[in-house]
Amino acid sequence: MPTGHPTDRTGPPTWQGTAARGAGPSRRRVWPAAWPVAAVFTLSNAATPLYVLWQRDIGFSKGTLTVVFAFYIVGLLGSLLVSGVLSDRLGRKPVLLPALALGLAACALFATADSVAALIVARLLTGIAVGAAVSAGMAAVADVAGADRRRLAALLASCAMVLGAGLGPLLAGVLADVAPAPARTVFAVETVILVSAVVTVLRLPVPRRVTGARGPWARLPRVPREARTLLLTGVAVFGPGITATSFVLSLGPSLLADVLGTRSGTVAGVTAFVMFLAATGAQAAVHRLRRATVLAAGAVATVAGMGALTVAVHASSAPALYAAAVLAGAGQGLGQLGGLSLLGHAVPPERLAEANAALNAGGYLLAGTLPVAAGYLSDAAGPTTGTTVFAAVLTGLALTGGVTVAATRRQLARHG
Repeated sequence: MPTGHPTDRTGPPTWQGTAARGAGPSRRRVWPAAWPVAAVFTLSNAATPLYVLWQRDIGFSKGTLTVVFAFYIVGLLGSLLVSGVLSDRLGRKPVLLPALALGLAACALFATADSVAALIVARLLTGIAVGAAVSAGMAAVADVAGADRRRLAALLASCAMVLGAGLGPLLAGVLADVAPAPARTVFAVETVILVSAVVTVLRLPVPRRVTGARGPWARLPRVPREARTLLLTGVAVFGPGITATSFVLSLGPSLLADVLGTRSGTVAGVTAFVMFLAATGAQAAVHRLRRATVLAAGAVATVAGMGALTVAVHASSAPALYAAAVLAGAGQGLGQLGGLSLLGHAVPPERLAEANAALNAGGYLLAGTLPVAAGYLSDAAGPTTGTTVFAAVLTGLALTGGVTVAATRRQLARHG
């Protein structure tokens, strides 16, 4: 007999399987479900320490660099328009496997890139793969975990995202300094990682789809009416947090070179890794706290990070820049965990992938615009001015997120 939420021919899909019934598999089966998310996010930032090398070899400005980075956001947002709905209707595997194939194609392009166009296409394909990972991949973790392990599922999915995002630039940064052909070496290793993710997806014990809903297959991702305030609150904190980390990823290596005088790929990679390690540690430290507290802490961390970033560029201070990266990572991690956890608690399983897509679409839309503007302003007025203006704008947005959490605290309290 089908299990899950009741449905009819025009209603949402129903799911069968142990996880859908909430019986809950062993924890050992939940952990591997997060590996495809980590693998795709390793690809997402693997190019970060290599941008300085490509700028030198191909020749392009900081503004062009942020445009290359932004095409990742374009691909991701386009993917979120369809991947959440497709995953909820067709299942997680039919979305994840093609996405991993696109990730493998991106690896081939990055490894052989000799033009800005090649980098743009590679970033676009990477964004599409990541869009599927944050919708179908994170929902698959929740499916395998079951209804009785929602907090564990949110924590694992979120940590897989930030750990992968940090491992990519760390690996690439070290290889950029020691390998004779760093791009080819980095993306050969990433190819192996993605192939292992394909094997993992094929073995995932995710529930199978029973019936499908009607309606457009491509649409702006959304959540049930009763969860809209929760979604907006999550975006208000997660958006500024992920915009801060996107700035560090896109302009961080150039900032290290221009302001602090180092072009080391290892330094750039370690900076990004520490940023996402902070995101992981922050999530592990607070995941048992109330969700409103987690979100408020995320807003505070982002504000503090922007203060440290401003000090870094005006005082040419390496410690302040590293502090900014750590605080930015904490801000993203806490906002992401709070948002995912709220949606996992409030949204039924057959709408969860689309809900995850909605949260990430809201966050990445901001992350795809402000760093680009900061890059072009840095070209025109210098990195100190560009970074200062960016930090001021993002501080205002993060404070708005904190006010939003305070205004909705009573509603948030009903969800733990």
